[in-house]
Amino acid sequence: MSTLEIRDLHVSVDTEDGPKEILKGVTLTIRAGETHAIMGPNGSGKSTLAYSVAGHPKYQITSGTVTLDGQDVLAMSVDERARAGLFLAMQYPVEVPGVSVSNFLRTAKTAVSGEAPKLRTWIKDVNTAMDRVKMERSFAQRNVNEGFSGGEKKRHEIVQLELIDPAIAVLDETDSGLDIDALRIVSAGVNRFKENGDKGVLLITHYTRILRYIVPDFVHVFVDGRIAEEGGSELAEKLEAEGYAAYVDAPAGAQA
Repeated sequence: MSTLEIRDLHVSVDTEDGPKEILKGVTLTIRAGETHAIMGPNGSGKSTLAYSVAGHPKYQITSGTVTLDGQDVLAMSVDERARAGLFLAMQYPVEVPGVSVSNFLRTAKTAVSGEAPKLRTWIKDVNTAMDRVKMERSFAQRNVNEGFSGGEKKRHEIVQLELIDPAIAVLDETDSGLDIDALRIVSAGVNRFKENGDKGVLLITHYTRILRYIVPDFVHVFVDGRIAEEGGSELAEKLEAEGYAAYVDAPAGAQA
């Protein structure tokens, strides 16, 4: 029963004008079995939270803590965070020329679990995972994300999620660029992951459409690097109807 705890997290990035604070005191707890959705306007700090937890060097933690089952995540290297059970699905998955999907997946699984999976069963597992997201098996021999469409890249991330089987999945705008069919397939993959044991999901999105397929237990509204409001799935419906204007236009200090 894993728990990711983020406490009073402040994060800055370097700019031409000096350090700029992006996260201004974020506190959030994601427990196994829970799905948390983070919503908010562009530039509110949603992706910054994801990449800071994952260990991207661009983001400087100036104060606050992040722990996974009591272990100090911020003291870990990126690979140590992955082995501890954290998984990040990126908004814009990168291409890795010269590395096949098959080799990438097996190397990642070996690094996270500490031992190489048996080749015969591994090939079966990869094929099954690709079949579930309706991805041609031939993609396993192609270079990682090279020449993939946006939907194919996101399906590949769901294949990674299923095979690596982390404790906590951080999904940064997984619905970005997906058509209706791909959205349903990717959402079904996330739901399978959550149902396969005690897993926590932190889902970052602009829109409520993915939340029709992945129903969140908690919704958090991000505005200007802070959580402005929290609630259940009904909060997403409110945002769909009213947008973010009430938060963005609110006087300083008036947000919850």
